[in-house]
Amino acid sequence: MAAWQAVSMTLDPVGIRVLGALIEKEIVTPENFPLSLNALVNACNQRSSRDPVMELTEEQVRQALHGLEDLGLTAAVRDGRVAKYEHHIRTVLNLRRDETAVLCLLLLRGPQTPGELRSRADRMYNFDGLDAVESTLGRLMAPASEGETAMRPLVVVLPRQPGSREARYAHLLGGPVEAAARVSGGEVRGPAAAGPTLAARVAELEAEVAALRELVARIEERLAGS
Repeated sequence: MAAWQAVSMTLDPVGIRVLGALIEKEIVTPENFPLSLNALVNACNQRSSRDPVMELTEEQVRQALHGLEDLGLTAAVRDGRVAKYEHHIRTVLNLRRDETAVLCLLLLRGPQTPGELRSRADRMYNFDGLDAVESTLGRLMAPASEGETAMRPLVVVLPRQPGSREARYAHLLGGPVEAAARVSGGEVRGPAAAGPTLAARVAELEAEVAALRELVARIEERLAGS
């Protein structure tokens, strides 16, 4: 599947975890990729670098793989007599390496700040600084360009929490995220089932505009100093 129509996509938490685990293992341990079903279950359920920690069964992971395969995001490959699984997210969503790393972290650990993303991405992609992370987030937040059919935007900025210096960013592969969603332990609770309210949507857009203005201001400062 070369393009992904956004209207047909809303991944559930299990599908999100399975996809994130496949992306991570393909980057971090390519020598062990593709993954067998057992290895994939272990990757989904590991206690480090996961928020929330899950205890998925083989059947839950298998069903999630079927749904992801229908969307063209995963595929089964044969390695002798054992079926193994790989992802195709870079091709389907037209992602760069830095975008893939950031999206993977958001899938596995929920909403995060640019600083958190930079510190946690070191095994997947080496960002030179926060500016590089913010630039990547800006591309993931941008709408699809003319003629582009893959889903965009893929990321949304959440309203800045009181006392926080950095905004948090969340992925949109599970559907729209309420702008006022409560964040607990890195997990966004309550994705919008019927779409965000007008007030929530306005707050979300205001937060996006503020983040983009900060991004433009930093780029202008760097250009003026060069």
